[in-house]
Amino acid sequence: MRVLRTVAQTRVALQSARLQDRTIGLVPTMGALHGGHLSLIDRARAECDLVVVSLFVNPTQFEENADLDRYPRQQQHDHELAATAGADLLFAPTAEEIYPDGFSTSVEVLGLTDRLEGAVRGAGHFRGVTTVVAKLLNIVAPDIAYFGQKDAQQAIVIRRMVEDLNMDVQIETCPTVRDADGLAMSSRNVRLSERERDRALAIPRALAAATAAAAGGERSADALIAAAREALRALEAEPEYVALVQADTLDPVVRLEQPTLLAIAARVGETRLIDNAILSPDSSVASSASSQPDFNSTFPASQFEKQTDPRQAKPREAQATCSA
Repeated sequence: MRVLRTVAQTRVALQSARLQDRTIGLVPTMGALHGGHLSLIDRARAECDLVVVSLFVNPTQFEENADLDRYPRQQQHDHELAATAGADLLFAPTAEEIYPDGFSTSVEVLGLTDRLEGAVRGAGHFRGVTTVVAKLLNIVAPDIAYFGQKDAQQAIVIRRMVEDLNMDVQIETCPTVRDADGLAMSSRNVRLSERERDRALAIPRALAAATAAAAGGERSADALIAAAREALRALEAEPEYVALVQADTLDPVVRLEQPTLLAIAARVGETRLIDNAILSPDSSVASSASSQPDFNSTFPASQFEKQTDPRQAKPREAQATCSA
């Protein structure tokens, strides 16, 4: 595996693959790699001829400097994990390489980013995410980019950006990888004390409680959310939001009438964790947060495509904008 530090090096390294019409896969990460990241690399390895992993702790998506400072960094270990997982190239730039002096452009998706994570973390969070992902997609120009379902809103926002800006890349959202006890793997899990680690199980249990209620015939969004909140309270996790939303708009739903996203953010001590599950009115769907329908088939990319007759087009709430 080659380690690349600059945009120029990365483009040169990818030239021959493009000339040979080889399929390029990109796995964007902020490092502190865990089993979830490795599953994305494994998926890319299975589907692509050449796999690029990016490792960049993006400062512009952190609203609080303290949160940025606490983000775990283990670059040498990450290099070893990425190489073992099958990455061909590791793009690990500095902040100055991504945001050189005079950088003044941002990419922003409107509408989808003002709720859930956007409402809690501020408008700058997703502006930072979409700007850096747009840059990575331009630098690497992959055929496929891989993201995890744990960050479902991020994946939905990136799909919208790619569609709105006619980017020639396929966005694949891969299943959340969990520890044996059900907790979603996250770089933030290392911050949890032993007791907090036990309390954090409230989150997968909350998802499982709502999923089981749906499988049992409950259709009221309020009741499903209440079931999840009760499980959070039982282990003293502090919810920031528990929301049942449409996956294309992230608008809240009143009743469960189609596959719908249940999203949770909660604090356990000083650590903030997020997770989600797909709830379905189909009682045949497994009632476990660890056994979920495939995100891409449940919420296909076509759901994000413009389907309105252009002669009858109306302004859409969710749209990507660029500013410089």
